[in-house]
Amino acid sequence: RITEETTNLTNALKGNSKVQGDWGEMILQTILENSSLREGIHYFTQENLKDEHGANLRPDVILKLPGGKSIVIDSKVSLTAFVGYCEADEEPSRKRLMDEHIRSVRSHVTELGAKKYQELLDSPDFVIMFVPNEPAFLAALQSDRTIWKEAYRKNVIVSSPTNLFALLKIFHDLWQRDEQSRNAIDSAAEGARLYDKFVGLVSTLQTVGNSIGNAHAGY
Repeated sequence: RITEETTNLTNALKGNSKVQGDWGEMILQTILENSSLREGIHYFTQENLKDEHGANLRPDVILKLPGGKSIVIDSKVSLTAFVGYCEADEEPSRKRLMDEHIRSVRSHVTELGAKKYQELLDSPDFVIMFVPNEPAFLAALQSDRTIWKEAYRKNVIVSSPTNLFALLKIFHDLWQRDEQSRNAIDSAAEGARLYDKFVGLVSTLQTVGNSIGNAHAGY
């Protein structure tokens, strides 16, 4: 039954771009859920943005950073040509399919970079393009080593599941440090307020003491 379901999934992923997109979003959501970041606080999914022309844009994830900045993470799946490449036996077919796979990855980079999400948010000057299939990601980079550099020039960071998980752990650490820093500031402020109350209490007691002394002297 597992083999049959796996075959059905493989066939669906091969021929249906909508299924590929949903699958990529599911992988991204799973990684986020296991990163210790909290949805609704540290990241938001399927938020609607409007570009300068009023068109609606809906990135997969908006990741919040300490200090109010945000980073967009968008899943882009390039599987059809890659699956064909893995199944091909003859070298000419493998080369042709790998070239198609690389063109698909480059097309996604160009498409994502053109949306300029970072201009719609208080964001560092880049977005993260998540490629949910690690072998497909590595094969593209090994076959064309210029992909990552060219994507970076278009303000797109191409990331695999392994890379993204490491990045999210760093962001979680930043949030923890920010929380500790804010707790320290709050503690210092509370301490200052408490000190002021002690000073006021001592001053009041001194006034009472002086009054008692004056009453005693008068007696």
